[in-house]
Amino acid sequence: MGYTAVFGSVFVDIKGFPFGKYQPTGRNVGDVKIVHGGVCRNVAEDLANIGAQAAFVTMFESGAIGEDVRRRLAARGVDLRFAVTAPAGMGMWLAVMNEHGDLAGSISRQPDFSSMEELVDRRGDEIVLGCDGIVLEVDMRASIAEKVFALAEKYGKDVYVVVGNMSVILQHPEFLSKTRLFILNEIEAGNLFGCDLTHREPARVLEVLCREAQLRGVGEIVVTLGDAGAVYFDAHSGDAGHIPAEPTCMVDSTGAGDAFFSGTVAARMRGLRLQEAARLGAHLAALTIRTEESTCPRLEDFLPPMEAAV
Repeated sequence: MGYTAVFGSVFVDIKGFPFGKYQPTGRNVGDVKIVHGGVCRNVAEDLANIGAQAAFVTMFESGAIGEDVRRRLAARGVDLRFAVTAPAGMGMWLAVMNEHGDLAGSISRQPDFSSMEELVDRRGDEIVLGCDGIVLEVDMRASIAEKVFALAEKYGKDVYVVVGNMSVILQHPEFLSKTRLFILNEIEAGNLFGCDLTHREPARVLEVLCREAQLRGVGEIVVTLGDAGAVYFDAHSGDAGHIPAEPTCMVDSTGAGDAFFSGTVAARMRGLRLQEAARLGAHLAALTIRTEESTCPRLEDFLPPMEAAV
């Protein structure tokens, strides 16, 4: 089995926590933490941690933080041969918390995706021709998404879409019909379908999901519902249902959605049915919630062998 090409961005969170009462105009002694993030960065690491081959098509920056992100991914076994170094290539979020742990102020910077688009133009054929499937962070730039979808069609590769926000999908709903599997949470699904799905019973969300997915030409879709589990619909087979959340001990929910995506997509690419794949995704999310990390633990025997999965 070859690699999964993960097209997406890196984000880094820099968070400050005061030891005492936060003084907005004064000097505050405390702790500063740097956390590696970004949906596709998490997905690339998750895939490597469960024994799947992931080639991360992304941008780093020169300097200590960029090298730290690169070093960690390489140590986890992520293939970085298609990654480039670019000015403002990574997103940054600078946050200051108050003494209660609430956000007191922040500044965010989006990556400059110019180098990413140049990378797709220059090496896209090589990357997509050699991969088994594509994970695409669809909301980098619409033009990047269009080029990756075109390459996927040219070489007959499936695209699994992950979103950081819904802006590009809402502006380009035609992307949905080009997607093999789309995974999103109940808030994102509500934005896409134009209705409020929060706190709805899974059966009601599933009803809306089946109807709206068929109207939009989505082949396979999963909507995660937090502690209520997830619902799924496969338009090709007509299979639909509810996956309960796996009981777990909550430590930190950061990255649970990315782990769900990674486990589901990796299992689907192994040939498991959508229901079985989503169950593995839910299991990986539960394991991630039990840790302080934003990515899943190392589980190289997590996926069944190819001959057992097909």
